[in-house]
Amino acid sequence: MKTPQKEHRMFPMLRRNFLFFMVVGMATVSKDFIINGWQFLGPKAIALLNGRSNRRQLSSELQPDMERVTPGISPPKTGLADAPVIAADPPKVVATVTALDKNRPIAVEYKTLKDISFYQTTIDLNDPENLLTIGLANNATQANSSRSTKGDESFERMVARSRAAVVVNGTFFSIDAQKQVMGNMVAGGKFLKYRPWENYGTTLGIKAGNQLEMITARTEGKPKWQEHWFSITGGPRLLKDGKIWLAPRSEGFRDPSVLNIAYRTAIGFSTQKKLLFLVAFLIPLSLQEEATMMQAIGCDRAMNLDGGRSEGLAYHGNILIAPDSLLTNVIVAYDRKFPAPKALKTSWEQFQKGDRPAIPKF
Repeated sequence: MKTPQKEHRMFPMLRRNFLFFMVVGMATVSKDFIINGWQFLGPKAIALLNGRSNRRQLSSELQPDMERVTPGISPPKTGLADAPVIAADPPKVVATVTALDKNRPIAVEYKTLKDISFYQTTIDLNDPENLLTIGLANNATQANSSRSTKGDESFERMVARSRAAVVVNGTFFSIDAQKQVMGNMVAGGKFLKYRPWENYGTTLGIKAGNQLEMITARTEGKPKWQEHWFSITGGPRLLKDGKIWLAPRSEGFRDPSVLNIAYRTAIGFSTQKKLLFLVAFLIPLSLQEEATMMQAIGCDRAMNLDGGRSEGLAYHGNILIAPDSLLTNVIVAYDRKFPAPKALKTSWEQFQKGDRPAIPKF
């Protein structure tokens, strides 16, 4: 028989033991839940488990009405990213929302390859209504350089002003007061920036007849920018002749934010040089992973664009990925539903007839 004094001392002990087993039980259940039921966790928690920030998924999921205001595009799904995709055979596309057709000449699709989610914009250059140009901050007529600058601007304002089918972040720019853009730049058949000594990075150019080319200056020679209707320099290069081609330091890249794991935007095209792909990845990737993904999409040639805090994507005026910083330049795509300005169409027609950009005097 317990005395009242002993019984009094045992109650706290029982309570402590009870709480201990409750904590152990909850921890076991939580562990099993995390391992087997992770799909029910929020994206931020999943990102922490995965060891990678999922900021792009979070930014998209903050738009609960996106599926309603942007028909045909599903918001990013929450899920753990798999190990780096390094495969001989391209992974199978497991989620496709839209496809190219006459009613949607520029398609924006949400896709997932091996749990790496991304938005893929496909532009069919066989359609004469599909035209590309470059939008500059504050409606500037010349890109920022060492001589002059118009600064930077919010992505939202640049999207609103363009009234385009698709707007995506463009190339790199310096973080100093000048905000200088990388490389020479041509849009609408006119030079937006030209310096004769530019010989780094990789350039994507659109020539007469909407023929695409990609040139890495230090290994293939300088591009003939005067033959380009549209020209933008980025990098590092990701693919050449359908194979992964990575030599970022030889192109002049030294910045750890480019060389390490980061949010990525890439541009590439198919073997036939008529389908242009703009891809915005929703989780951070290495350059190797990015190259593998562009290969899996079906690119023959591809290069990296600006990314990180600059990554941005808008479709039909709706912002799907909002940059965390102001931008100096964006790639703008028009189609039959969101037609190009008359001046841009006229200059394209003149370019086809033989007009070429005049190389600025320097």
